[in-house]
Amino acid sequence: MKNFKLTIAYDGSDFHGWQIQPGRPTIQGALAEIAERLVGARTVVQGAGRTDAGVHALGQVANFRADTRLDPPELQRAFNALLPDAIRLVRAEETEPRFHARWDALAKTYQYRIFRGRVMSPFDRRYSLHYPFPLDERKMAEAARLLEGEHDFTSFAASAGAEAEERDINPRREIFRSEIVRRPMPAFRVAEAGSRADADGNEEELVYVVRGKSFLRHMVRKLVGTLIDVGRGRLTIEDIEELFQVHDRSRSGATVPPQGLALVSVEYAEPWRIEVR
Repeated sequence: MKNFKLTIAYDGSDFHGWQIQPGRPTIQGALAEIAERLVGARTVVQGAGRTDAGVHALGQVANFRADTRLDPPELQRAFNALLPDAIRLVRAEETEPRFHARWDALAKTYQYRIFRGRVMSPFDRRYSLHYPFPLDERKMAEAARLLEGEHDFTSFAASAGAEAEERDINPRREIFRSEIVRRPMPAFRVAEAGSRADADGNEEELVYVVRGKSFLRHMVRKLVGTLIDVGRGRLTIEDIEELFQVHDRSRSGATVPPQGLALVSVEYAEPWRIEVR
């Protein structure tokens, strides 16, 4: 029995998230269906994290076990020939038998893109939030750094949907990196948008980068909404510390739309590569 580790990139725009849902297209569902066709048996594809509907990935990681003669390169070619164009296996590896994509993950890095120009290119509409209004980016960057460390993130997460579920979830999470960065747009994007900077002289794209072991439901998107509220003056730097204490999600920023969010990478203690002879 082989255990395969898959590194996956996908455009989540037309999918109802990672997790299998009956009658709806999902990333996990597409992978499981093709794995079953390739190995001739029902398989369970375990993902490192459950991205929401409309959220993308550059480096999602999954694993599944199968009794097959296929080696990783053959498996990768076969998956990519059968998967929808919006999903691609970036890498396939045979791993140590105990490896589990979710439970062995040490850290995940997400990014959220905010387009700051006056006119947003239609080529970016699926991958970025358009926010052309004034923002104090210096305060946003300062507030982002305050999110680092171990905290109770109750105020920065969406409801789990059921009271019993909420009681079972530990709201404490550790954030290793929380940073606002500017990133110039590619030249052809800038030409389409019509200008390189907005009225405040800001670069076209603002990116929130966050790295942590695990995240609560909609947590990254709510953190971005809170940072935007700091940038527009609705919240202050001092409010961030208070939000950790009040455990009240209505006091933090809105949950921003999913299209700007992408899972960039997942980290493990070691790659668990097995040389196939």
